[in-house]
Amino acid sequence: MYYYGTTAVNDKGHLEIGGVDTIELVKEFGTPVYVYDVALIRQRARSFREAFVNNEVKAQVSFASKAFSTVAMVQLAEEEGLSLDVVSGGELFTAAAADFPMERVHFHGNNKSREELEMALEYKIGYIVVDNFYELDMLEEICAEKKQQMDVVLRITPGIEAHTHDYILTGQEDSKFGFGLQNGQTEEALRKVLQSSWLVAAGIHCHIGSQIFETTGFIVAVQKIFEKMNEWKTNFSFEPAILNLGGGFGIRYTSEDDPKAAADYVVEIIAEVKKQAELYALSVPEIGIEPGRSLVGDAGITLYKIGSRKEVPNVRKYLAVDGGMTDNIRPALYQAKYEAVLANKPLEKPTEVVSIAGKCCESGDMLIWDLPLPETDEQDILAVFCTGAYGYSMANNYNRIPRPPVVFVENGKAELVVKRETYEDLVRLDLSLNEKIKAKHL
Repeated sequence: MYYYGTTAVNDKGHLEIGGVDTIELVKEFGTPVYVYDVALIRQRARSFREAFVNNEVKAQVSFASKAFSTVAMVQLAEEEGLSLDVVSGGELFTAAAADFPMERVHFHGNNKSREELEMALEYKIGYIVVDNFYELDMLEEICAEKKQQMDVVLRITPGIEAHTHDYILTGQEDSKFGFGLQNGQTEEALRKVLQSSWLVAAGIHCHIGSQIFETTGFIVAVQKIFEKMNEWKTNFSFEPAILNLGGGFGIRYTSEDDPKAAADYVVEIIAEVKKQAELYALSVPEIGIEPGRSLVGDAGITLYKIGSRKEVPNVRKYLAVDGGMTDNIRPALYQAKYEAVLANKPLEKPTEVVSIAGKCCESGDMLIWDLPLPETDEQDILAVFCTGAYGYSMANNYNRIPRPPVVFVENGKAELVVKRETYEDLVRLDLSLNEKIKAKHL
């Protein structure tokens, strides 16, 4: 079994993380529970930042908070000197609640509301990543009303998609995000910003995919953007001060995955940016990256209690746990794969192959198919690895199931950073039917 970060087996034969016994965590916090290895998050953040420092390049490493947005996580990002990428008013409010430095906040999204843009201006965030002409016009109108300037970074679609080991050049630039780089939209948007009295053209942004294991897509994107930057310098006397290349750096979920080390992505990106800047006699811009999954994904483990068992003769053995698609919808949503062990006996040899079912009333609520495990007893604890990204973020209350708590572990100490939802929480916003209406139907 591959162990992540500080994950290890202790002298009791139990899985531990951050120096804390997972069985003791279950006794204190119950199940399901999300557990985060803080030391691994810190190590990953520092490796990204140090790669830029060592190569003497100005940069901002922004945590893509959509992967895992809580007050404590935002505060941890601030401790590690990261900037913050938000994509909604809720994520922006979380940043404010965490007292995050607003000048290091960047606001994404393809359909920002007027209220969200006004909120960004009120908080005086670092810059807004403008996604389309509708937003561009609305932002200029709001800035004019408030007599307040705002730095903008134009999100472009460079015609490249990259996922895992593959990248695709998409000539039609078919995406719901951004201005087309090859169809003239970026130049039109840039012209509007440069002519504005209230919007300041700060740079260019692109995001080419997710769970990327190679740097080819990033390198091709840099080449295509610099080719255009050379034209913009000639046509508009404009050089972007910021080149934000987004995120998408892959992690290891299973033995099938073989990602690069965090710093390796950065080093190759820096080399290509410097090469292209020299080729076109352009200044090296501030480089931005937005790791989310690669910062928190493999730092998270979810602990479940095993419950019922069902065997379909000559077909499959099912083991049910006390969670499922309400705390991790990724397997149901896009067939994501995970590895797991029994936290109370991780070193025992597998004796059977089982499939891990969630407790929701959906046939598709399956967490792991065909998992080798030792013989299990009721109340054994299943530890599912690499659930730190998009587990809590996408958690839901289907079947009126409360969302699990979040616990940070570091140096032998555990800290509750998100409380477990209660049944009372589930109905807190519900309103009773009007008494007269109820009487009418009796």
